[in-house]
Amino acid sequence: MLSNFINHDFIKLLLTDTVKFALEQMQKRKKSVAVVVDENDFLKGIIVKVDIYRFLSQPGHFETYPVELAMTKAVITADKNDDIKDVAKLLREHDISAVPVLDNGKVVGLVGLEDIVDYFIKM
Repeated sequence: MLSNFINHDFIKLLLTDTVKFALEQMQKRKKSVAVVVDENDFLKGIIVKVDIYRFLSQPGHFETYPVELAMTKAVITADKNDDIKDVAKLLREHDISAVPVLDNGKVVGLVGLEDIVDYFIKM
């Protein structure tokens, strides 16, 4: 069961939040990933620092651009009832560091490589 591994301390952004705000939140909270949701917490995308850096390399004013323009919309996710081994395989197969965890389509947390390692260290 995934519940032991879910990180509930994650950054949640709205589609209308700016790229600048996303980067500020990531720096402030020392995170490299944020989920993008609608007003009902349904997943709309994910944004990582690499997406922001790539976006910043383009001309424009990132202070006003919404995260919707820089986020990844095709997101690999896990369900809260998934087995941790399956989630670990997803992370490895897709070469990603974290996946949003959903409950009936709503984001309830993130599971990343660090969360899995931390869990086993504490055992």
